[in-house]
Amino acid sequence: MRERQSHALHNPAAPDSYRAIRNGNWGIATMATASARKAAANAEYSVKPLFAEPVFVTNIGHAISPEQVEFIQSVTMLENQINRISEDLYLFDRRELKSIEQAVHAALETYANDVMGVSSRLEVTQSWALMNPPGVGMHAHTHSNSLVSGSLYYAPMPDPPGNMIFERTTGYRQIELGVESGRTNIYNAPRNAVVPKQGDLVLFSSSILHFVEENRSNQNRYSIAFNTFPRGTIGAFRDVSELKL
Repeated sequence: MRERQSHALHNPAAPDSYRAIRNGNWGIATMATASARKAAANAEYSVKPLFAEPVFVTNIGHAISPEQVEFIQSVTMLENQINRISEDLYLFDRRELKSIEQAVHAALETYANDVMGVSSRLEVTQSWALMNPPGVGMHAHTHSNSLVSGSLYYAPMPDPPGNMIFERTTGYRQIELGVESGRTNIYNAPRNAVVPKQGDLVLFSSSILHFVEENRSNQNRYSIAFNTFPRGTIGAFRDVSELKL
């Protein structure tokens, strides 16, 4: 054992800083370490996102009439924890909202084809109206039994509009490092916001944790939320993963 230690300590291939420390030359060791750090700092590198979570935003204000806005705001609303939700949870089935339903389905088709890269169609399951009065937001949540969810801002937005906030994670975080001010990027941001405008339709994965900021205006904040599920054949016959929906 002692011979192996001696061989390692006097190995001519050992780093200069290591040999310098063994010889008591601490100054040389410090210079070598500083040189190595400088070389590392100047080294070229690349950073690429491995996977991305899409948030799709389009405006379908052209498909929404003043009469439809009035109709939606006249439906029966119920208390929903802190905000209000429509009694009708299949709102897009109403014939009065046919043009809105068609515009939403057109956007879902684009999302499925261009973003997800699938030929299966996304069909709206449930759809409901929401209203946040002044001082009220919406708690953080996800959407069960849904693949893609959406929010439609069919009416004039208050000022400020009450942003929609998406959280990076839905799970327990044992370590919260905290990103330094001014150094947030797509790799370390703990959350991102969508600032809605009248007519905006926002589509996102139903699994993403999201919430709505408190309505700090003196006006009601209106929206329609909905869930979707794929229809058609997914998977592959030969992979024994085929599923007809």
